[in-house]
Amino acid sequence: MTTGHVLAHIGLLLYPGAQMSAVHGLTDMFRIANRLAAQQGVSGVPALRVSHWRPDDGGKMERVFDTHAQAGASLVALILPPSLEEEPREEQRRTLARWIAARHAAGTTLCSICAGAFLLAETGLLDGRPATTHWSLAERLAERFPAIRLEPDKLLVEDGDIITAGGVMAWVDLGLRLVDRLLSPSLMLATARFFLADPSGREQRFYSHFSPKLHHGDEAILKVQHWLQARGPEKVTLPMMAAHAALGERTFLRRFQKATGLSPTTYVQYLRVGKARELLEFSNLSIEQVAWRVGYEDPGAFRKVFFKRMGLSPGDYRRRFSVTGHRGA
Repeated sequence: MTTGHVLAHIGLLLYPGAQMSAVHGLTDMFRIANRLAAQQGVSGVPALRVSHWRPDDGGKMERVFDTHAQAGASLVALILPPSLEEEPREEQRRTLARWIAARHAAGTTLCSICAGAFLLAETGLLDGRPATTHWSLAERLAERFPAIRLEPDKLLVEDGDIITAGGVMAWVDLGLRLVDRLLSPSLMLATARFFLADPSGREQRFYSHFSPKLHHGDEAILKVQHWLQARGPEKVTLPMMAAHAALGERTFLRRFQKATGLSPTTYVQYLRVGKARELLEFSNLSIEQVAWRVGYEDPGAFRKVFFKRMGLSPGDYRRRFSVTGHRGA
């Protein structure tokens, strides 16, 4: 594509620790989308221009890569990639946050992936808005930026001029969403087929695992948590849990909720669903047998709880994740 075409300019921010595999993967994805548009003779869509930006030694931002360097620098979208490293230093974060916020004020759509949400949150632009990050980072993000309406189960949260993506590899989902937005749904599907990527809506809860809060300092509640873990998915009741904590039921409910962030019923559901996932992945037990093994006498009730927690039915989960080759319901 030549510079005579209308360009949709996407920037990628190379902040300290940014994952370069995501940067290069997105750059290649947008290049392929351009190629497919040209091969298919699609008219009326812009060419995707890609640039990389990083802070220089003086703290100013410089372009270090640009597919159309001679064109203007106005950004349609700015992507904050994931990171597997420690966060940038506080002074660096403030400098980067000011630059990111200025781009947003000029009309740029801001996008983050995984840990890039921390840098985006530094701008204050996520306050009061829905967002996601990698499920393992969600608790830390919520503690540092409590004004964010965090939705850690979602792989992608699109909120108009801000898009946040969850896991490290969610750059694929974000890239496809931008191709859909800036080019067309048909070119997004063609790009997904080229990369052998699933364009349908996925959720992080398909992949994340329940991580209970254990460092809350309430010894009576911690005792119950360890007891529940040791018992496995056997049937337990509120009176049994309260008795094990040596607390009255109302006091136990209040302290359990405060310590874990969950009601005892919800907590037990997460434990049972976790065990059910393991059985669905690694055994050939029927759904009814799995339900019974994890403490549900009614398979219908088990299916409802599993779907509520996972966003997939037990049968769909098994078809997607079974390692035994078993695909039955």
